[in-house]
Amino acid sequence: MGAPFKAYDVRGRIPAEINVPFAYRFSQALRQSLNPDLVVVGHDMRQDSPALADALIQGLLDSGVDVRPVGRCGTEEVYFHTAATGADAGLMVTASHNPPDYNGIKMVLKGASAATPDNAFNPIEAIMRSDAVLDPVDDYARRGRLHDILDRNAYIERLLEEVAGQDLKPLKIVCHAGNGCAGPIIDLLEKHLPFTFIKIDHDPDPRLPNGVPNPLLPEKREKASKAVIDHGADLAIAWDGDFDRCFLYDHKGRFVEGYYLVGMIAQTLLGKNPGATILYDPRLTWNTIDVVEKAGGVAKPCRTGHAYFKKMMREENAVYGGEMSAHHYFRDFSYCDSGMLAWLDVVADLSASGTTLAERLEERIAAYPCSGEINFTVKDAAEVQARISDHFMPKNPELETVDGLGMVFSDWRFNLRSSNTEPLLRLNVETRGNTTLLKEKVSEITGLIESAG
Repeated sequence: MGAPFKAYDVRGRIPAEINVPFAYRFSQALRQSLNPDLVVVGHDMRQDSPALADALIQGLLDSGVDVRPVGRCGTEEVYFHTAATGADAGLMVTASHNPPDYNGIKMVLKGASAATPDNAFNPIEAIMRSDAVLDPVDDYARRGRLHDILDRNAYIERLLEEVAGQDLKPLKIVCHAGNGCAGPIIDLLEKHLPFTFIKIDHDPDPRLPNGVPNPLLPEKREKASKAVIDHGADLAIAWDGDFDRCFLYDHKGRFVEGYYLVGMIAQTLLGKNPGATILYDPRLTWNTIDVVEKAGGVAKPCRTGHAYFKKMMREENAVYGGEMSAHHYFRDFSYCDSGMLAWLDVVADLSASGTTLAERLEERIAAYPCSGEINFTVKDAAEVQARISDHFMPKNPELETVDGLGMVFSDWRFNLRSSNTEPLLRLNVETRGNTTLLKEKVSEITGLIESAG
């Protein structure tokens, strides 16, 4: 029973770890531990997701909890509706970019605040692992009420508010939904926006005929990249399965590192919110700090991970937070991440500036070239980090300890951290405008890791 519970969600193989009885008992344990009155439930396009969502709903109803279903949707729709309806919790059945034989449950609490091990998952897991008999309510009148499926119009209106009153140019945009859940949202937005959308792998398909949508994998990028060039489009957007992350390509078909989009979106939002606070993750930092400070904002680092960002966003009242992994958090979206608001802010910026995405980013990439994230499988991540630290300490770097091992030198820096979700060590390196130095340092650290690992 313990295997599916991860740090900030539930994920596991179908049906050995995640199945209908698991989902039903999860709902019963949720009712016993958190005592909610109303819960929002949605699911992605995977083959098993509707049945798991139905089991969650049935478990809640049988335990006396009212349910507002969303049906097939993106994770951010559950965030939105949890906050908008005043629900006590929101549950999203999704495995996002995991393999087809996986599924899971993402969860938020009232106001779409982060569910963590302490405030949600540990108590639920403890009950599920116990021998406690979780009987349903014994009186029909005490059963929960199943409301009608939530209307998407309010969510679509919130997305359109992001670009309301702005002079949007008639851009040609490739949309690569990867047969995930993003396609229907683009269809609903299309009639309100002046863009021409070129749609590939557009319709949600539980068979995942083109593989799992995960544009972070280089082999998943060719289709969108080629489509931009073939259609002479201005840019391309791709999403993962539950579209809480979005990825961009410029008009030359080049994949854009998420790191540079953080600065671009931050600058856009600082134009609307002068002097506001922006959060960034500590893996790659110099470009974001430079852009934010020049735009009059306050840049602050935050530990990588959605629970950390959502918590610190609220504490700092930050208007925006961005991770280089393509999670973008918005104060005016209940401090949650959205894979739709992010690209809308980018196209609004391009329309206002009259520039291309390539032009907007090439200057920043030249100023702060980066390695992108390089992953290593090692036996003992802590030991490898210690060895890397010992190697560079004689050069008197500035140390960063927000998340993992960060070392800063005058003209280059790196971050080396363990993955929160996978048995990997992740390396990011950047320099001040020196691509030759970047290659040298990536090679040096790679050699140290591989000799130690």
